[in-house]
Order: sequence, then structure tokens, then C-alpha cells
Amino acid sequence: MTDIEIARATKLAPITEVAGKMGIPSEGVENYGNYIAKIDERMIDEERVKKHKLILVTSISPTKAGIGKTTVSIGLSLGLNKNGHSATVALREPSLGPCFGIKGGAAGGGYAQVLPMEKINLHFTGDFHAVTSAHNTIAALLDNYIFHHQGEGFLKEIYWKRVLDVNDRALRNVTIGQQGEGVERQTGFDITPASELMAILCLAGSIEDLRRRIGNIVLAITRDSTPFTINDLGATGAVTALLLDAIHPNLVQTTEQTPALIHGGPFANIAHGCSSVLATKIALTFCDYVVTEAGFGADLGAEKFFDIKCRKTGLQPALTLLVATTQGLKMHGGIPLDRIKEPNKKGLVEGFKNMDRHIANLHSFGQTVVVAINRFDFDSQEELDMIKDHCRELGVDCAMNNAFAEGGEGARELARIVVDNIERRPSKPLTYAYNDDDDIVTKIEKVCKNIYGAATVTLSEKAMAQLHEMKRIYAPESDVWRYPVCIAKTQFSFSADSKQYGCPRDFDIFIREIIVNAGAEMLVAVAGKMMRMPGLPKMPQAERIDVVNGEIVGLS
Repeated sequence: MTDIEIARATKLAPITEVAGKMGIPSEGVENYGNYIAKIDERMIDEERVKKHKLILVTSISPTKAGIGKTTVSIGLSLGLNKNGHSATVALREPSLGPCFGIKGGAAGGGYAQVLPMEKINLHFTGDFHAVTSAHNTIAALLDNYIFHHQGEGFLKEIYWKRVLDVNDRALRNVTIGQQGEGVERQTGFDITPASELMAILCLAGSIEDLRRRIGNIVLAITRDSTPFTINDLGATGAVTALLLDAIHPNLVQTTEQTPALIHGGPFANIAHGCSSVLATKIALTFCDYVVTEAGFGADLGAEKFFDIKCRKTGLQPALTLLVATTQGLKMHGGIPLDRIKEPNKKGLVEGFKNMDRHIANLHSFGQTVVVAINRFDFDSQEELDMIKDHCRELGVDCAMNNAFAEGGEGARELARIVVDNIERRPSKPLTYAYNDDDDIVTKIEKVCKNIYGAATVTLSEKAMAQLHEMKRIYAPESDVWRYPVCIAKTQFSFSADSKQYGCPRDFDIFIREIIVNAGAEMLVAVAGKMMRMPGLPKMPQAERIDVVNGEIVGLS
């Protein structure tokens, strides 16, 4: 059966029942139909959050089809529940861009899915649309301000672009205001998951914090080198109003009627790649074990989870699960992409270098690591045993994830090993990749050299000019200098070259630009040719999505 057929054949419990079993009081639940609800973030109990265990799921550097982190995350939560634990999973919302581009869906797979999968993969509760609308409302108000004040020459540099939740390379660079319809200028579009508002939605600790952060967003720089913010534009209240429902985390269920919280969706290659702080804390308030994922490989998602999300919130994972597949390891072992499903022991062994680097990096943060092999039906037992033997040599426990084919039953052993590691040797308090007081270039260099393996970091003339401008704008005591860095980089390689698989070393990382996200309170450094608006493949998944007899097909 396909994913969508399994999803349709699964009997769903009323969402009020799912919330009740989780222990969420009825006054904290706002139904969005029978099977989806918004949860009031005021249900968070910080003392209970500290007592319960957070498990991070990350992966080796992925193939274009991914590694299956979401399936493993859901599967682990199912396995934990099967073993008698109180557990839930906290995930990001899927973006329409990848759903209609390559993936076709991002709600797990097989018998380890979150449901209702069609709604989750498409419009869900409208959170992405709310972020898109709020972001573009800011853009409209800003251009209106520029139009009515154009004679004053007040703003010298405009930062704010527009966003859409589609993959559309044609919109990366556009000219607006042509033929007298406003002030003509060059700008462009990013994808909605790259919006600073999406990052803020996932980092805000309350509605009040959301409003504060929105007001601090820097839209432009004035002629006298001062930031022009949303507070200056007078739009803080309107933007907060547009996000008032979106800030509440979404509760759904798995294929086994266990709870799942899905909220926010920044990509890890162009943003911080983590679901919302509020969803994580609601999950930790009501469950003993919470499984959450960070996007793409551990060099991106996990690093940002630790250095941005955990640094700013005090969250501490009890363990990190590193997901690997035989095909992913073979790709990093130099095997051509059209042959990575075939047996190849030499390629598998060579690919261990990529996995080993990720394990070492996670250990450098103080994390206890367990490797989960996301199993496929074409995997040979001999190669699976080789991965287990290699992990044993590293002193790292390893287990199969068979949740795709078997649901929670196929992840019970993985769940047992995870709990055993948490009880016997939980992660140490986090050691971050850099210090708050390090200067910006040092922060970037520490991530690039110590996590990616680069020998040098080169800043473009534009990036250098941006740093110089920051020194003119922000006083030495400004909090800006203490912001964490969020490096936008290809997910397919430790380097900034998407084709450089394996475990490259001693390369240069070229930083193209540095962007101040004063609302999200982080600095975005764009590496190499990374684009914040993806493009579609030659044969996008959209060509296979349709409605047949009133039902959606082609989402998986």
C-alpha cells in the first residue's frame, strides 16, 4: 500500500480524545474540525518541561530523497508508546514548495505517519499562509511608505523582500514599481520557510514575545545609518494580528492514534530548521519523552538546534538520534546515485566517514548518540550488520528502524535502546560551537572549521561591507553582537559545494552575505551559491498530484 492508502485506511480518533489522553485540559484545545486542534500555549508548565526528556533526531548528510528523519521520529515515538512510555513527537509543518517539487509530502511514511496526511501536507491550519500574508503585508506597507516619502530620500538600503510558499527560481530577482506603479526598484522573493517571521514564530515564547520580536525586524537602513524597523513603520500590531492564530501549536495524531504536535516550518539549509519552541514545551509539559527533529544533516539542523534554539530557551536534549541509510552511506562512499540501492560493501565502508564526522560533531556538543538505521526492503542483512559492527567499534549503540513497514512494533527495540542510553548515560549539559561574546567572524569560522571541516573562510566584498555597516549602526554594547549565527548552506555536503559528498576537509567556505535578523535575534550568513528561493526539478512532483474520484493522489 502507498502512504496515502495507509493513511486513508487508518481509523482516526477524535482530536479531543487524543488531547484528553495526553492530559491537555479541554479549555486549552481549539478544534479545527474533528482531527486537528490548536493548543493554547498557556498550558505550558516550565517545571514539568525541565523534568521530562527531549530526544533530538538528526541525520547524516542526506540524499535528494532525504534520509527519513520524519519517519524515524514518528516511529520512535510509536515505539516508546508501545513500550509503555508517555511519548509524543514534535515536528515541523511541511512546505508546499518541496511537496510539489521533489518530496511529494513530508508527514512520515508507511505505518509511521502523522494524520490527516493530506491536510497536513497541504493547507493544514493555514499557518504558512498566515506567515506569507503577514510577510507580504509588511512589504506592501513598506513600499507604500517609500512611495509617499520618495522625495525625502529617507531610506538608502531596503532589505525586506517578499515570500511565497512555492519553489520558483524565476522570482529570485524581480523589478517592482515599473511604469510608475510605485517606486521602481530591484528586489526578489524568498520561500516562506526562509521568512524571518517564520523563524520568529518558532522562537517566540509567547504572544507578547512574538509582538516584541516583530517590532524589532529591520526592514531598511536610513540615510543616517540607523535601522528602520516595523515599529518605525507602525505595522507591529497589524502583523501580530495576522499571526495571532498561527502562534498556537497544532495537535494531530499518528497512525496509532498517539499525539503529535506539528508547528512552524523553517528550512535548516536556509533558516534554523526547528519546529516551534511552544510546541516543544507543550509536548514536554504533558509527556515524559518528546521526540523532535531538526532539518537535514547534523551539520545544519542539529548545530542550529543546539546553538540557536537550545541556547536561547534552555532546552537540553537527553540524547540525539542520528539516522543513516545504506543508500545514503553509499552515496557518500562514491557510488553513483543510480546504483546506491545495489549491494556495495566497499562504498558502504567508505561512506562511514560521513557518519563518523557527524557522530564526532554531536559528541562535541556533549550529546549521547544512538544511530538509527532507517531500513528499506532492498537492504541486505550483511550490510546492515556492517553498520552495526562499525558503530560498536565507535562505542555507539545502533538499532534498526522498521516503523515504515511495521509501525510502533518495528521501533520497539530502537525505543528500548534510546531509553536505556538516557537512563545509563544521558547527554551532558550542552557545549556550544561558539561563545556569545565571540565576534561574528569568529562564530562563523568556528562552525565552518570545527563542524564542517573547512580550512578557511572567505568573506565576499558585500559581506565585509555589511559587517562594516553593522559597526556603524550598532553600538558595541548592542545585543546584535551576541546573536548566534545561522549559516545558509547546501544540505548535501559538509562543504558549500552540493556535489562534494563524503567527508571533505580543508576546503574554503565562501560567505556571500550576512543578514541581521533582529526580530529572530540571529545573524544569517549565506554560504556559497545557496538560494533562499529553491527551484523546481525537471519533473516536479506536481505533475503526479491529482484529484481522482474526489480524493487526492500523488502526495507520496
